[in-house]
Amino acid sequence: MNAVADLVRPPARLVRPPAPEPWPKPLGVLSLLRVLKRNPLECWAAEHFEQAAVTASRALGHVVIVNEPGAIHRVLLGNAGNYRKDALQQRVLSAGLANGLLSAEDEQWRVQRRTLAPIFSRKTVTSFAPAMREAADALVTRWCSQSDGSRIDIAAEMTRLTLDVLVRTIFSAGLGCDADELRAAMATYFETIGRIDPLDLFGVPDFVPRIGRLRVRSTLRFFDAAIDEIIATRRRQLARNPGNAPDDILTLLLNVLDPDTGHRMTEAEVRSNILTFIAAGHETTANCLSWSLFLLTQAAEWRNKVAAEAHRELDGPQEGLADRLVLTRAVIAEALRLYPPIAAISRVAKGPDDLAGVAVRRGSMVVIAPYVLHRHRRLWDAPDHFDPRRFLGAARTKIDRFAYLPFGAGIRTCIGSAFALQEATLVLATIMRDFVLEQVKEHAVWPVLRVTLRPDGGLPMTIRRRRERE
Repeated sequence: MNAVADLVRPPARLVRPPAPEPWPKPLGVLSLLRVLKRNPLECWAAEHFEQAAVTASRALGHVVIVNEPGAIHRVLLGNAGNYRKDALQQRVLSAGLANGLLSAEDEQWRVQRRTLAPIFSRKTVTSFAPAMREAADALVTRWCSQSDGSRIDIAAEMTRLTLDVLVRTIFSAGLGCDADELRAAMATYFETIGRIDPLDLFGVPDFVPRIGRLRVRSTLRFFDAAIDEIIATRRRQLARNPGNAPDDILTLLLNVLDPDTGHRMTEAEVRSNILTFIAAGHETTANCLSWSLFLLTQAAEWRNKVAAEAHRELDGPQEGLADRLVLTRAVIAEALRLYPPIAAISRVAKGPDDLAGVAVRRGSMVVIAPYVLHRHRRLWDAPDHFDPRRFLGAARTKIDRFAYLPFGAGIRTCIGSAFALQEATLVLATIMRDFVLEQVKEHAVWPVLRVTLRPDGGLPMTIRRRRERE
């Protein structure tokens, strides 16, 4: 643990990675609409990063932005029954995910949650570690075929890798289509549904067509065809020889029973959850890895320490490996703080409440923005700077559970968070052990929000093999 002790000491300087500068004061309605359409991440004002709660009563209705951990606990856990997902969030998620765990509500959500929980138990997730290592090793082999100094798009490479992990852990018989074709379709999906339509903001009924939804229809048909093929193929395997079916999450999903009722999920629920696993299982982890790699290009000390840890641990015992990669996990945790996969969570109040001293009305929209929360001046030291020491040793215990929400919190916390963190840890360590990455200087790195928080225009970098003592 000497490496950990060394890094608790302040570094020579802290890196401030790219992020929008908060506006001096909140934007007016027209300006806000323009910014939301371009990049919702750029809509925040200085007061959002400084106050416990900020209210707005404009054409968009009564909104309360909450940044106080106790109030967030109340919304997501303590008084969660008073808050439901708002119509805007539901419209975004309705594009193919309407019957899945991510968007289901009330009893449908409770049944799915308890049905799916065993699939993402610690024991099951740990059993996938070898497959995750194999995917990381395959990436290394592919990169080794490139000459030193080759330029690659790290963002695209990470989506390829996380799709490979899905094939090895969830869909071991394949995805039913070409992986690059699926990756391109998923990029179109997020780019399209992630753009906020003014009609949604003003509550215009669903029967009024949205251009974005029209654009995504062909992509959803592509997903439907691929998912139907995946399900049909696996059902044939299970019918012919159930004892010889692939031991992956898809088989578990098709066979799993609600522990309370003994019922299986409906076909619509199975299909929506498969799309949810594909979307969330590769997009959010790929972005986490992309941002982690980018941040390490900016911080030589951390880059070298993570590489040294990887050399020390990766060839050791495989049991408990991800837990032993302490510095790697701290880098990932800090990347998730600065660039959380889901930048905002919104709810609508069913009845009146009080949050951080602010009166909440029935029908108020309550916004919890992890991106803002993770950079809040009252909760973090040097909040805009990259400093993984926050997540080492005693410093980690000082972080309030409801001040750090990369995977949400409360009853609807992300069911796949342990899967994603294990995958990201093993992949990042493998890459850093074998390669040195450098940012392409002429490309301006910038975060953009399209449902998930991704680097705008990709993340071009040069790669070269790491020398033994580098």
